[in-house]
This record gives sequence, C-alpha cells and structure tokens, in this order.
Amino acid sequence: MRHHDHKRKFGLKKGLRKSFLKALSNNLISYGKIVTTEARAKELKPLVERFISYGKKQNVAGLRLLLQKLPKVAANKVYYEIAPKYNERHGGYTRIVKQGKPRKHDGSKMATIEFV
Repeated sequence: MRHHDHKRKFGLKKGLRKSFLKALSNNLISYGKIVTTEARAKELKPLVERFISYGKKQNVAGLRLLLQKLPKVAANKVYYEIAPKYNERHGGYTRIVKQGKPRKHDGSKMATIEFV
C-alpha cells in the first residue's frame, strides 16, 4: 500500500531529485521569490519552512543541520537574516501565489513562491 506516499517524483531518481530541490531552495533563499511550476512550489514549501524552523532555534545544532542541507551562503542567510524575522510567527513563512497564465510551451501551471 502507498499510504502517505505523497511526494512528487518529477521524473527523477532520488539523488537528482534531492539536488534539484536543494538548488530550488537555494534560489528561493537567495532571491526571496521565484517563479516556478505549481507542483515544484508545493514540494518546495515544506522544505524551506523546515529550514526556517531550524534557524529559529538559534543553536549550533540548527546551524549544522542547515549547513548539511544547503550551501554555506544560503545556510548562513537563513540562520542570521531570514529566521530571526519570524521569531514571533508559528509557521507559514512562505506563500504560493498561482499565476494566471500557464507556461507557453507545455501549458504547465505556474506559481510564485515567496517569503511572507
């Protein structure tokens, strides 16, 4: 049975999928807002919110977890700049805004993911 097997595969094997999501989260952290497909944004949201929760703890363990899962520059940005902004907030650090028009060449639904 496949209960709770809800993750999107994106047609990639595990290692490629992991590095793909790592790159997407790095771009979101670097730029603060990215335009991507709806499915990618929905898969990225819980990942980035977990990173911010690690950073909010402001302890060495949280920083080390971020350094394991993100490039050094992005991990430091989450830990020192982004996470302290959300100290009073209990979750819901990102927002997905669906775009009106689909992508031209394949008709994929597009969305913008950004920090609240």
